[in-house]
Amino acid sequence: MEIRPILSALLRNKTGPILVAVQVALSLAILTNALHIVQLRQAVMARPSGIANEQDVFGLWVQHIKVLPHEASLASQKAELTTIRSVAGVQSVAETTQLPLTRSGNYRGLSTDRKQLNAIATASNFYTGDSLVKTWGLQLTEGRDFFPAEVPEVDQTVSKEEPTVTIITRVLGEKLWPGATSFAGKTLLVGAGAEARELRVVGVVEKLQTPGAQLGDRGEQSMIVPLRFTGDSGYTYTVRAEPGQLDRVMKETEAALRAATPEALIIKTRSMTEYRNIRYRADNALAWMLVTVSVLLLLITASGIVGMASLWVTQRRKQIGVRRALGARRIDIMRYFLTENFMITSAGVGAGVLLALGLNQLLVSKLEMARLPVGYLLTGAGMLWALGLIAVYGPAWRAASISPATATRTA
Repeated sequence: MEIRPILSALLRNKTGPILVAVQVALSLAILTNALHIVQLRQAVMARPSGIANEQDVFGLWVQHIKVLPHEASLASQKAELTTIRSVAGVQSVAETTQLPLTRSGNYRGLSTDRKQLNAIATASNFYTGDSLVKTWGLQLTEGRDFFPAEVPEVDQTVSKEEPTVTIITRVLGEKLWPGATSFAGKTLLVGAGAEARELRVVGVVEKLQTPGAQLGDRGEQSMIVPLRFTGDSGYTYTVRAEPGQLDRVMKETEAALRAATPEALIIKTRSMTEYRNIRYRADNALAWMLVTVSVLLLLITASGIVGMASLWVTQRRKQIGVRRALGARRIDIMRYFLTENFMITSAGVGAGVLLALGLNQLLVSKLEMARLPVGYLLTGAGMLWALGLIAVYGPAWRAASISPATATRTA
């Protein structure tokens, strides 16, 4: 089949083809960028927190009615730890001031030289009196975990005593000492200037996300500091349950704590899976919204193609009948409409590729997004070509089924 007659016919009736081509171009531009954003959001939501088998870990917050004196508070914390460990199915428990992905935590500015007047990195501080490395299954790549003697017990209402050692993430080490390959044994400063406090790095973990789980390296700049403190009425614990036992262990741990304590307690539990879902709720909603918009765009584009093709079949009934009477086969009529639609869709795809690149450049410059991979453009173009052919197939089949006698009959 020659392309020239089809092109000539399209040029004589420009409005319909132009509208369909514009619709295809807009759909391609939005579809490719939307799918790219969805993929980026999915990658962000799937980032590992550093906690091994995250689905088996939960957080436990215990609030007492009043603030206990230092010794009584220490005894209460240790008794609570013992009670939690006694629950069947508990593999490990540690006290901590915060958990990854919770969006609530403590951050400190760090430096490496007292001559530095400003902090060169900001790290999330996980204070613990126990072993978060063990409870969370963190991967130590250098050094060791804390020794019990390195964990001070401090009444924060009267004492300024601070720990002297820390465990950091590999990302934080690379931020503090660019170019270094080993960080165990180095000394960092909490704060900057003459008043900064020294901490010696005794261990390095591969990964531990901050409570905020920010994008990029900032979301992994974390440090663990050994400290058991008193002076608050509430304390947070993190518990690892045996695989498949999480729900039961959460319920029984709360019941055990209430049974072991004569005073009324406020106890809240939440799994790491729940924390993850809450942290990425907005990202998940955005992804689903973009998927919905993409599907609607494809449906609208398909409807436009079907509507235009159906209109042309109605307008060309006599012309189709004449061609059939002159010997045109059904396959010839169908090929005509399919080729015509392919040409219109191709024009829209060409314009859509340029529009998609322009939209992506705007997102890159304004929102610091990644550049659109070529694969998305190829996939989007393929989808719209296929959609165009599928959408026009019905009208084309109806056109090919028109009887020559019916088409040439005068009113």
